[in-house]
Amino acid sequence: MTMLTVRPEGGRFRNPRFANLLENVFESELPTFFQNEWSKLNTPSVNIKETKDAYLLNVAAPGFAKEGFNIKVEDSLLTISAEAKEEKLEEGEKMTRREFTNQSFKRSFTLPKTVVADKIAAAYENGILNVTLPKVEEAKEKGAIEVKIS
Repeated sequence: MTMLTVRPEGGRFRNPRFANLLENVFESELPTFFQNEWSKLNTPSVNIKETKDAYLLNVAAPGFAKEGFNIKVEDSLLTISAEAKEEKLEEGEKMTRREFTNQSFKRSFTLPKTVVADKIAAAYENGILNVTLPKVEEAKEKGAIEVKIS
């Protein structure tokens, strides 16, 4: 029987060329990759639809209470945030498996000048936060106008 011994200080990774290669990959590229992927998991998905009269913003945020959302407009920046509340267990209860997670989040959007900021409305139902951003009267699409030639 052959015994294989692994020595951390030896082997092909002892070569400085390989060590630098691995250091560069593990110290610079991978943390950024995982950080970007982690932030995608913590940030709710958003759909934005434009209609004739408004922009409709739908935020997928299941598991939050309606009272936990905060929508604020400062200058031309719309900020939507929500605080996740930690579920407390009753005395004598213990969690044997936890797969539901709710993370607090904050998303910001730059509003176009065609939005009436003081008439923004929001409703939360079935895990979707629906935000209506009405357009100013001048920005609404008008029907086609036929010009008669004289």
